Amino acid sequence: MKLQQLRYIWEVAHHDLNVSATAQSLYTSQPGISKQIRLLEDELGVEVFSRSGKHLTRVTPAGEAILKTAGEILRKVESIKQVAQEFSNEKKGSLSIATTHTQARYALPNTIQTFIETYPEVSLHMHQGTPMQISELAADGTVDFAIATEALELFSDLIMMPCYRWDRAIVVPKGHALAQKSELTLEDVAAHPIVTYVFGFTGRSKLDEAFIDKGLAPKVVFTAADADVIKTYVRLGLGIGIVAKMAYDAELDDDLVALDASHLFESSITKIGFRRGTFLRGFMLDFIQQFAPHLTQDIVEEACRSHTKLELDELFSGIDLPVY
Repeated sequence: MKLQQLRYIWEVAHHDLNVSATAQSLYTSQPGISKQIRLLEDELGVEVFSRSGKHLTRVTPAGEAILKTAGEILRKVESIKQVAQEFSNEKKGSLSIATTHTQARYALPNTIQTFIETYPEVSLHMHQGTPMQISELAADGTVDFAIATEALELFSDLIMMPCYRWDRAIVVPKGHALAQKSELTLEDVAAHPIVTYVFGFTGRSKLDEAFIDKGLAPKVVFTAADADVIKTYVRLGLGIGIVAKMAYDAELDDDLVALDASHLFESSITKIGFRRGTFLRGFMLDFIQQFAPHLTQDIVEEACRSHTKLELDELFSGIDLPVY
């Protein structure tokens, strides 16, 4: 069994079983990959992939188990490379992050600007997606860090650490009836058509829970993953917007009014996480602390030693998180 063979089956599985696309991405030949997969299957005595003629059709049950272990082995190999790179050049490398639009657009710019100025030889890559996509990218090793708020149960294989709390705002055009109220109620909000996040994005579950607890059924007329898109449709008069408070810019959004909704909806917590067993290079630890200053190297290392979610929760239970 060769490491190259494990990489081939892993890559084929993550290229929708397309051997040709895999060969292109790895700068090798399609026949060469097919031959190595067959040699591995012959050695193991089981098929990793089912076939119809020359085409791979699905991953076999045995293949699922083999691929899981192969992924773990390949990630360990990557960690060995990271260790070597840290000692050969501690300020050179790459860092990949998966997150949502709101984090990328509003929470991360200052951190990324500072990081790039500090580590000009580290290439930084950002992937945006749904919580499901973010968790998958982190779990399979495509990215180093996942930054997310919603659907954190999807991130059970990662060490997730709290960064900050954030609240919501109701955004309305100037002159809107809600802007005249001294303090909003959920009933006030539910009386208007609502434009907000797609379910599963940016704290949407906290919003839904608040209405359900009050026995209210708000009319959500339009949803989007992007706060800027939500504000665009508020401007068009489609409804009132519910967005993360950080997504309102007093200068850029001076045609809108942001109304505090922190008393209406429970605060949400954004977390940053990585796979267990990841070797965290110096610049990776610095990125975490720049984004969340309370996550010092000692705290992160202690989090890495935890074995359960309960231990992680206890570690961070006494930390007073900043609020956006």
